[in-house]
Amino acid sequence: MNMTQRPRRLRISSSMRDLVRETELSPRDFVYPIFVVPGEGIQEEIPSMPGCFHYSVDRVPALAREIAARGISAVEVFGLPAYKDEIGSSAWDMSSPVQRAVTAIKETVPELIVIGDVCLCQYTSHGHCGELHNRYVDNDATLPHLVKTAVSQARAGADIVAPSDMMDGRVAAIRAGLDAAGYQNTSIMSYAVKYASAYYGPFRDAAESTPAFGDRRQYQMDPANVREALKEAFLDVAEGADILMVKPALAYLDVVRQVYERSNRPIAVYNVSGEYSMVKAAAANGWIDEQRIVLETLTSMKRAGAKIIITYHAMDAAAWLSA
Repeated sequence: MNMTQRPRRLRISSSMRDLVRETELSPRDFVYPIFVVPGEGIQEEIPSMPGCFHYSVDRVPALAREIAARGISAVEVFGLPAYKDEIGSSAWDMSSPVQRAVTAIKETVPELIVIGDVCLCQYTSHGHCGELHNRYVDNDATLPHLVKTAVSQARAGADIVAPSDMMDGRVAAIRAGLDAAGYQNTSIMSYAVKYASAYYGPFRDAAESTPAFGDRRQYQMDPANVREALKEAFLDVAEGADILMVKPALAYLDVVRQVYERSNRPIAVYNVSGEYSMVKAAAANGWIDEQRIVLETLTSMKRAGAKIIITYHAMDAAAWLSA
């Protein structure tokens, strides 16, 4: 053994490890997802997502101030509507909780980046992500609804709109719609690579978006495919996406790396509800060190190539990093 090579020299102390660390995690990397609901005075914990809550819009300004105080750069707003119908028209209703919450956040903390989730599943009576024709989600009939949703969120003050529906051509349609409405500076963060994943279970409780029948595999991606992920990413870049997202994150870090290496757009990942809830359950039973597990997991996402990490751990992780 050549003992002139001793890699342990650079691990000898905390200061030395800090000096040579290759990947730095920061609260500025995080996006904190929030769920808004109709009503007033509401802050109710989501049973399957401990530490996450449904908020009424009147509670959102205080939450926004707390998020910003932790050094977190952005929030993504999801919501439950006051009404649902076959086409999800409450998704573009300016009086719906999401639009009202976006405005409230921008009025309270203007520097906080606000992302609007553009999808129809929580707004439709059937729970699918688009307009149905004979139990088939009609891609082209859905696009105008997504455009109206994105424009309504931009009008409310969203800095970024994030289509998560996985309809073909939606990025181009939304870009054209935003530009025509005068929102040329509103960015699109495309859920470019969204898999039909079992990791979404707790979110569907939080957003009340479980499909009334079937599943979403006719439009979300097959978890076995990675070349298809690159095709989806390249198409969204060509259509005008400013940021590309891979969702879920943890089981798809190989996909994150490939998209990162082959594109010139910032990469986002979504550390989804199932990933979060498994950690919370294990921590509640004393089986893991929650802080170390969370920071290690989030670091792995950044190391794989993600600059933006959407995570329900954001508030805790930001506090741990700042301690």
